[in-house]
Amino acid sequence: MTPHHNLINGQWTPGASCAPNTNPSDLSDVIGEYAQGDAADVQAAVAAATAAFPVWSTSGIQARHDALDRIGNEILARKEELGDLLAREEGKTRPEAIGEVARAGQIFKFFAGECLRLGGEALPSVRPGIGVEITREPIGVVGLITPWNFPIAIPAWKIAPALAFGNCVVLKPADLVPASAWALAEIIHKSGIPAGVFNLVMGRGRVIGEALVNHPGVAAISFTGSVGVGRGIAEACVKSGKKVQLEMGGKNPQVVLDDADLPQAVELSAQSGFYSTGQRCTASSRLIVTDRIYPAFIAALQERMARIKVGDARTAGTDMGPVVSQAQLEQDLCYVEIAKAEGAQLAAGGSRVACHTGSGKAGFFMAPTLFVDSTPAMRINREEVFGPVASVIRVKDYEEALHVANDTPFGLSAGIATTSLKLATHFKRHSQAGMVMVNLPTAGVDYHVPFGGRKGSSYGPREQGRYAQEFYTTVKTAYTLA
Repeated sequence: MTPHHNLINGQWTPGASCAPNTNPSDLSDVIGEYAQGDAADVQAAVAAATAAFPVWSTSGIQARHDALDRIGNEILARKEELGDLLAREEGKTRPEAIGEVARAGQIFKFFAGECLRLGGEALPSVRPGIGVEITREPIGVVGLITPWNFPIAIPAWKIAPALAFGNCVVLKPADLVPASAWALAEIIHKSGIPAGVFNLVMGRGRVIGEALVNHPGVAAISFTGSVGVGRGIAEACVKSGKKVQLEMGGKNPQVVLDDADLPQAVELSAQSGFYSTGQRCTASSRLIVTDRIYPAFIAALQERMARIKVGDARTAGTDMGPVVSQAQLEQDLCYVEIAKAEGAQLAAGGSRVACHTGSGKAGFFMAPTLFVDSTPAMRINREEVFGPVASVIRVKDYEEALHVANDTPFGLSAGIATTSLKLATHFKRHSQAGMVMVNLPTAGVDYHVPFGGRKGSSYGPREQGRYAQEFYTTVKTAYTLA
């Protein structure tokens, strides 16, 4: 099997070793061998990016636009092929995976436009005869550390603005999903950008990630992943003076009020909680339901969950693919036992299952799982499970629902199902989350608007849309005597 190498200074470079990439839907299917880099590879990549920065950062905006537009066009042209690869290595269903790839292409095309839209200000000075210009400039070499749950969209929404605003990049993708990152790197490599502007170094987080974070030549780190790792990165970046952007955990509430449209509330709860196998940072794992609708909601959601087909991510008719890895499956099942021990009532799922197609393939399949009669203090409602596990908390009214929704150390996404404009408006203002959805799934965001949360979910400037410039540029103020 031909190994897939790292991309350093425009050359495909072998790593210190290689590791197999296995399909979570079919453990007998090895997708490929991918490089495992080391600290020396990071040194070489940062050196290449540093050397490329002076020319790239001052290159014409049209050249940057054209390169990003070419990247976006190729991603979109190959969305079926790349979506199949993504589904094969991460376990997201093929339609979801194709949608993610399309989003990545759209992100690159959006930031191609941003190359041409970066503005500034011209102001008069308080001193006569002096002009003031306020402009934005690239910050330098940026280290990007991305997660496994969106293996092409999240790299895209970090790489595209970094390149658009004139920075050079070293990407470290999640070790579980190197194939999508490698395919994206190949497309970027073929786009015509100069050698060293974009570099890919695959490998273990404790090796590659730490080397990037601690390298003095890296000006900024953008990280998406776990809370514990993110806090460690923040501490290291503050000590060394690096700019840092973190997207971490979530424990997102979905409020369902008595006046909600029941079928709509059930569908958006099922979509948020169980699609993408619940492995989205914006997934709703806390369903907060008021008294009068509670029994009907539980019954309807159980019926809806019974129709979710679990199986091979690439098979037509599959609604929910496998959990991404053995370790993640064990974590999910561990939380099931914790919830039972704390007194939550298991209403559906809770166990490993076979592939619905009856193919006999061994994979990390888990039934969509629902707990009812849980309380806000239970660990199942405090800690991020990151799997197809949701719990229902019963409350008496909107005021209690809002309190419970905000009673979390996280604040990424929050939703409400209601037909009351008054309560929806109040929730949008008083929900302590970075993103609020009204009668929509909490998992599902656009690529041209800001993404990010509050409290323990996010740190630093927002990602995506025009707000991305806050992280990937620095502001300069220049004075000129007329």
